[in-house]
Amino acid sequence: MRGSLTMDQVRDFIVFVNEQYTRIGYTLFAAEEKESGRLMGYIGLDPIKWERPLGGCTEIAWRLGSDHWGKGYATEGARAMLDNGLKKYGLKEVISFTSPQNHRSIRVMEKIGMLRDIKGDFSHPKLPREHRLSKQVLYRIHPKDMNSNYHI
Repeated sequence: MRGSLTMDQVRDFIVFVNEQYTRIGYTLFAAEEKESGRLMGYIGLDPIKWERPLGGCTEIAWRLGSDHWGKGYATEGARAMLDNGLKKYGLKEVISFTSPQNHRSIRVMEKIGMLRDIKGDFSHPKLPREHRLSKQVLYRIHPKDMNSNYHI
């Protein structure tokens, strides 16, 4: 949703995620392509920072450069982070959300076993309601869902 970041925003983001990792043990991690060592973007767990809706929830999120789409990187990384969040960190629930037109991210959510919460769909609090990306579809997963909902 943010578009490209300035170098100052990138530096601020790196400081923020490093501090978050130190504070709670997880964050949005840099995702690197193994073969080339190129930075692809980020994948990780991130506590929701606004109060409503979903305040207090932890989101699984990914953002990869478009040249890395469709190669399974988001699914592989998200699955690993989900395992860590629910097993290692003992999170009782992890959520994810995106605009309804973002079919690629919705497919990743479904492949990692998340279930759609139709009643939980919402307007993104950081966007004007009339913005084309304001409407968000919500997915959730709980530890009990891990085995039965996993897909390859």
